[in-house]
Amino acid sequence: MDLEARSLQPNVKAVLLAKLREYKSDLNNLKSEHKRLASANSNQAARDDLLESGMADAMSVSANQRGRLMMSTERLNESSDRIKESRRTMLETEELGVSILQDLHQQRQSLLHANDMLHGVDDNISKSKKILTNMSRRMSRNKWIISSVIVVLVVAIALILYFKLSK
Repeated sequence: MDLEARSLQPNVKAVLLAKLREYKSDLNNLKSEHKRLASANSNQAARDDLLESGMADAMSVSANQRGRLMMSTERLNESSDRIKESRRTMLETEELGVSILQDLHQQRQSLLHANDMLHGVDDNISKSKKILTNMSRRMSRNKWIISSVIVVLVVAIALILYFKLSK
């Protein structure tokens, strides 16, 4: 999980590594608490055994030992439950992080695709503008040529009529 977090982008990596450190420290705290409780219980049990060896009544010693054993077992079970709950929370958080990263990746791909499409459309618009400008120039040139041809023909007809009628 640490390697996966380190291979991500810097802004996401920092958040995930901080959470990972927090979970590791929580786990280490729970482990140390468990060891402390286990050692305290074993030290207490050894001390009590030495003190109770002088007791004459074996039944009361047995009952005290049984009570301490049950209390120690209960504490150990509570610590185990807390560790399991912490682990479950950590796994849920990790799953949520993976899901968020997948969503962000899909959104990034969508944005990149839209950007590519936008550049393609922009190129097509530029080409269309050039084509329309060229068509407009040709149309204007063709109007001048046709107008010139008409004027020449009208002048030629007028000259022909003038020379025909003047003779």
